[in-house]
Amino acid sequence: MKVAILTDIHGNTPALQAVLNDIDQQGDIEQIFCLGDMIGIGPYSNEVIEMLYSRDHMTAIAGNHEAAVLHLLQGRGPLEGHKGMQEHHEWVGGQLSQESIKRIQNLPQSIEKEVEGHHILLTHYHMNDNKLDTIDREPSGVKWDAKYKGTPYDLICFGHYHILHYFRTEQRVYMNPGALGCNDLAIARYGIVDFQKERLDVRFTAVPYDNRQYLQAYEHLNVPDKDFILKAFHGNQLEKEML
Repeated sequence: MKVAILTDIHGNTPALQAVLNDIDQQGDIEQIFCLGDMIGIGPYSNEVIEMLYSRDHMTAIAGNHEAAVLHLLQGRGPLEGHKGMQEHHEWVGGQLSQESIKRIQNLPQSIEKEVEGHHILLTHYHMNDNKLDTIDREPSGVKWDAKYKGTPYDLICFGHYHILHYFRTEQRVYMNPGALGCNDLAIARYGIVDFQKERLDVRFTAVPYDNRQYLQAYEHLNVPDKDFILKAFHGNQLEKEML
């Protein structure tokens, strides 16, 4: 069985559409696992949720942006560590339909699955006491083997940290395909896992797409924190065009 691993779409519809088209062209991918942060940063949270939920055999979990937006919608103030994004998350929450809110309210923080005899953990990032760990800027398989010692997992899939990770140890495989919707280039990233009875094979791919209108939408829609977002998460690509 082949499974597509998506994470950190962040309201970027053209990037997601490019990946879904690529998945369809593959022809043999049977399931999609989405590891959270479908919403926020980008302006098209509702559209991303609709696109994902229109797919059969799609499994999703919550990320910190889903949690942060829900925290505000429930009148509990900014989520711990997300105060600087409050205005942006309030704007995102105001755009969400009732159906989108209902869907993200029902998302679990993590899921354990078994595919072809392989035990899998789907999580937005590594966790401790139901909270996301601080991002490790120097990750290694050795560190994560110590963290997950005694667990049954053969594969741990995660996102949150927007760069690609791949570690294969004697105990298990750790993979993060990198953010699908945030990149300094006009590419959308995802991973493919081929589950076979005796082994699992991992492949990463980056799909080119036209992101110009998407980036221009930040200005047209007056997205809060747009200047910071375009610089931090998209590498100021529009400005670079004019140089």
